[in-house]
Amino acid sequence: MNAIEISGLCKQFKGKRRTCVDALKNLDLQIEAGEVFGFLGPNGAGKSTTIKLVMGLLRPTSGTAIIMGVDSTLAESRRKVGFLPENPAFYDYLSAEEYVAFVGSQFKMDTALLKRRSDEVIKQLDLWEARKRPMRSYSKGMIQRVGLAQALVHDPDVYILDEPMSGLDPIGRALVKDIILDLKKRGKCVFFSTHITDDVEKVCDRVGVIVKGSLVAIDRVENILRSGLEGYLVHLQLSDADAGTFAGLQAVRRTGTVSEFYVPSSVFNAFMGAVNTSGKEVVLVETKRRDLEDFFLSLVTSSAQESR
Repeated sequence: MNAIEISGLCKQFKGKRRTCVDALKNLDLQIEAGEVFGFLGPNGAGKSTTIKLVMGLLRPTSGTAIIMGVDSTLAESRRKVGFLPENPAFYDYLSAEEYVAFVGSQFKMDTALLKRRSDEVIKQLDLWEARKRPMRSYSKGMIQRVGLAQALVHDPDVYILDEPMSGLDPIGRALVKDIILDLKKRGKCVFFSTHITDDVEKVCDRVGVIVKGSLVAIDRVENILRSGLEGYLVHLQLSDADAGTFAGLQAVRRTGTVSEFYVPSSVFNAFMGAVNTSGKEVVLVETKRRDLEDFFLSLVTSSAQESR
């Protein structure tokens, strides 16, 4: 059974002068148990609309969403879900400790278990020192971490996170990535939206790209990175006499006695064969590839051109 199944999901909003705006168009998506899935798209692409539909916060114009075998329009579907909204807003007169305990109580957690889990997630999100302070005194990043703590406290099977790293500093972002990877090791499903490609590249198994309400691509992250391989940067220890060219290629940079060559992937094997024959020392070999950001930008650009 898939953790999340989305079939033909559409959402229309009424615009000005009774016009219809297609926020989401016929979305089909299956996310497996134990998978980390990144939902990537520019601002306004339909990411948050999709999440609100899956969480039952909006009614679809057509189509269905199913969580762990239960229709998402039913409250029962959310018992095994940890949810973080895009802009979390909590009771700011409560402390983090009080709010996380309140959320856990809604899932009928045993009192002793709730206390233990609440302490664990508050420490995990680096909120322990501030746990008893009212949240009105928290920074935006601290509020975001409270949002993650309340999503984690009941240890659900599925996590649906809308921009989970928004407002976090580099240390906070690294912490959240570590938490997501830990959830993956434990067999949890994590479905999160973002417009930051680095977030997806570091932690996701698969990525779906949504542009103007339509899913324009879906693939494994490793496949995207592998297909984007363009060539290699090979650093060789060369004498001054050999520094300029080697095996028919011009050096792109020289630092001291080390020359750097850009070697297209089509001639890499031949180039390395020449290096082996010459007996030259290889200092470093780096891959040069199109990263996920390039892939994402190419899709957004092509979609914009097609809509003109």
